[in-house]
Amino acid sequence: MGEFVNGYEKLSLIGPCVSIFGSARTKPEQPYYQLAERIAKKITEHGYGVITGGGPGIMEAGNKGAHLAGGTSVGLNIDLPFEQHDNPYIDSDKSINFDYFFVRKVMFVKYSQGFVVMPGGFGTLDELFEAMTLIQTHKIERFPIILVGTSFWTGLIDWVKQTLLEGHGNISPEDVDLWHIVDTEDEVLEILNNFYSKYNLSPNF
Repeated sequence: MGEFVNGYEKLSLIGPCVSIFGSARTKPEQPYYQLAERIAKKITEHGYGVITGGGPGIMEAGNKGAHLAGGTSVGLNIDLPFEQHDNPYIDSDKSINFDYFFVRKVMFVKYSQGFVVMPGGFGTLDELFEAMTLIQTHKIERFPIILVGTSFWTGLIDWVKQTLLEGHGNISPEDVDLWHIVDTEDEVLEILNNFYSKYNLSPNF
């Protein structure tokens, strides 16, 4: 309960933000780190803040891009036995530590106006599928879910369409429209702006 209260108090005034997810293991010299940094910088320059998991890799890249653009840079960090430590690009008053994944996930969904999902591992997939489940079941209003990296995501999306939808009927045809797949920062910004030209920027559920 204390983690919920602390999260709500700190995040209630951050303004419109987009969450950027991806692997903690991605190095600064790798292309997806550099792309995540450019995406964060681009969307921050156009009025969005950035929320990440607060750690290294893609998370660091997201906070770094927001920091370089002078925008809101939020980190929702979690104590893990490996990989996780605060990155230096989070605003000093917007770094929040969590012990519980489920509380942290509520904060991502409630205070994000979009998810930008870079290549990652189990944690990234967890966040992605949780958001799609909440939208599919109408527990939250729809918001943009943007998968970055066609070569990375195509295999998963093909499996979802061919196996879950066509092979077994475990999802509905409209469920495959819950995401966009892009490769550039300009495409990410275009999707966000197109969506919010029709809807208000406001917290979820």
